[in-house]
Amino acid sequence: MLKVLILYSSTDGHTYKICKRISERIEKSGEADIATIADANIYNLDSFDRIIIGASIRYGKHNPKVYEFINQNLQLLESKDSSFFSVNVVARKQDKNTPDTNPYIQKFLSKSEWKPKRIGVFAGKINYSKYGFIDKHMIRLIMWIGNGPTDLSGEYEFTDWAAVDEFSDKLVGSI
Repeated sequence: MLKVLILYSSTDGHTYKICKRISERIEKSGEADIATIADANIYNLDSFDRIIIGASIRYGKHNPKVYEFINQNLQLLESKDSSFFSVNVVARKQDKNTPDTNPYIQKFLSKSEWKPKRIGVFAGKINYSKYGFIDKHMIRLIMWIGNGPTDLSGEYEFTDWAAVDEFSDKLVGSI
């Protein structure tokens, strides 16, 4: 049985929710563990057949710890059947919801030496009530500029769960 490690970096927890969904689909045919990128060092990474990294975007950037982990483990990641996915609200737009069209995936690929075997991109979630004053208004401004929702009383989930399942099933199908 193949063992898969899913590592993630999440700002508000939605990337973890996506990781849970991927894990549930993988566990139909394999074994999956989920951990934050910060906790990856507690695992023997060599003991996993596959490694998946999921990372959210905040203010146009993936967490620097994602790049640090990748740089420290580049050789290992390249030797495994490894995958990456990004979670960002820009992916809610039809013309920005594929690895080839999403600016954050393109930025990630140009910034990282790692070339994952599979890449996914999923739209995230906005929950204005969870944000502090500055984040709430900065995200609202970004949404206003990008024609997104600006009602501060709202919670908006844009994730296409069928796309998450399709990404997961491709991973399971290759197990």
